[in-house]
Amino acid sequence: MCGITGWLSYDRDLRDPASASTVDAMTETMSCRGPDDSGTWIAGPAALGHRRLAIIDLPGGRQPMTLDTPEGTLAMVYSGETYNFTELREELAARGHRFTTDSDTEVVLHGYLEWGEAVAERLNGMYAFAVWDQRTERLVMIRDRMGIKPFYYYPTADGVLFGSEPKAILANPLAARRVTLDGFREVFAFVKTPGHAIWDGMREVEPGTVVTVDRGGLRTHTYWSLRTQPHTDDRDTTVARVRELLEDIVRRQLVADVPRCVLLSGGLDSSALTALAARQLAAAGGESVNSFAVDFVGQTENFVADDFRPTPDAPFVHDVARESRTNHKDIVLDSHTLADPEVRARVIRARDMPVGLGDMDASLYSLFKAIRQHSTVALSGESADEVFGGYRQFFDEEARKGGMFPWHADFARMRAARAGHGAPGGGGGPLGILRPEVTAAIDLPSYVSDSYASAVTDIERLAGESDFEYRMRVICYLHLTRFVRVLLDRKDRMSMAVGLEVRVPFCDHRLVEYVYNTPWSLKSFDGREKSLLREATADVLPRSVYDRVKSPYPSTQDPKYALALQHHVKDLLAKPSHRIFDLLDRTAVERAANEDVQGAGQFARNGLERALDLSIWLDTYNPELALS
Repeated sequence: MCGITGWLSYDRDLRDPASASTVDAMTETMSCRGPDDSGTWIAGPAALGHRRLAIIDLPGGRQPMTLDTPEGTLAMVYSGETYNFTELREELAARGHRFTTDSDTEVVLHGYLEWGEAVAERLNGMYAFAVWDQRTERLVMIRDRMGIKPFYYYPTADGVLFGSEPKAILANPLAARRVTLDGFREVFAFVKTPGHAIWDGMREVEPGTVVTVDRGGLRTHTYWSLRTQPHTDDRDTTVARVRELLEDIVRRQLVADVPRCVLLSGGLDSSALTALAARQLAAAGGESVNSFAVDFVGQTENFVADDFRPTPDAPFVHDVARESRTNHKDIVLDSHTLADPEVRARVIRARDMPVGLGDMDASLYSLFKAIRQHSTVALSGESADEVFGGYRQFFDEEARKGGMFPWHADFARMRAARAGHGAPGGGGGPLGILRPEVTAAIDLPSYVSDSYASAVTDIERLAGESDFEYRMRVICYLHLTRFVRVLLDRKDRMSMAVGLEVRVPFCDHRLVEYVYNTPWSLKSFDGREKSLLREATADVLPRSVYDRVKSPYPSTQDPKYALALQHHVKDLLAKPSHRIFDLLDRTAVERAANEDVQGAGQFARNGLERALDLSIWLDTYNPELALS
């Protein structure tokens, strides 16, 4: 895992001191992603920068990595992991390639030499990499199928800038720090629009896509997308195939030359991974799994169930840790840590935008920071809900009607329920604290509606598929192409901000393709969420986890957290000249800062979180806002 960046400028020689200094500055912004090493490579119009987090072949995987050919040099910067690099290495060696390291990076570079950009079709993993091909004076940028690793680019008059994160691109004076209405809409929509990068002029290399740049311009090519295929396996065969895939995926993703662990929430997803990893490591040599869970001071003892989170995590976490005999550690956070303005600032810098998830981001960042003291690689259960159908909206009749993103139906119902019970509103939804004219200009309902209409156009219907099965296919597709990418980006940014590599086994494209094409009647054959995953791992799960109802990532219930937010917002209100009030309705912010927040949950605190995130983002990035 690493941070990559680069600059292609056909009209310049980037070896001049000023340009080389700019490349260094772009590379330095990725230091958190790669704390172990730094390198740059410049040749004429092309410059590559790399920050390394050493995972495989610690001494041999330095980058940028080059490969000389009679026609010219290939230079590559690579972020991520290729889990099938051993097989690819053997195939390439049989074709005459010779290797000088044991790293997967060198395998991918030789793979490009052998197959060109078609190397992407042979990779199993999570990756974002760029190759400068001196033979053709062409830059090739490739991103993994599910979009696990972030990758951005910014076309210029004579080339392109690129980076793992927007901050690397923004370190170049050619990139404008400008956000238009569409960028601002994306911040509030809770939908990851493919290709969108928030910043005006910047684009995202879309998942499963190759972007090439040469003197003739820029072109894109999709090498993978979620396609509809017939599913002919019966239930027993399907369950067996899911288990077979999971065993292979976990085996591949446990490979590392550094300490590994699993993220354990006590839910079905992470518990299944933990149990499978524990069995494999024990069989391979008796090694125990290291597991970590996040918790909050007093959360288990004082937990109050609601429709969103029916159970606390800790009892289930400990059941799994005992049964799988893991070396387990709870990371217990207090409200002071969660509300710390410096933690919030680090989260905003990591994400490059004001997301507004508050304690859910702060706790994830703090969890990863604590884990990094013990491990460099962690396996996560992220995306199993999207793959297997685990969210409530999969079973929500309103969401099944269509016409909107399914999770938006769930959010709307929760906001309505809170309003009906007189619960504090914290600003009345995602736009409630904005000035009325800003809200009107954003016109979020139209943006989301248009985004939905665009998202469903690419879904293929299977011949003979019933209306209900097709509707469930649509819901699955939207989660896998619009929802999960929000969560994958969050997990990558929070983990890499502290130099921790998080792997997501449920995003293996083989598993995604297979389960996506499994009919909903099989995905929920027992009338519950994630039936296939539960049945495929039943023999390794504690009964308590097997029977547990889905509960999402935890959020603190401590009233001290909400009171701390109000205190920080009152400090903000004491700065009437702050440019935040060009965006926020001061009356709405004052109301959120003074209402009764005893027992207020995550959604009720939304306005407070948004106000604080936006103010820090404006201070940190000083963006030009073009919202008219």
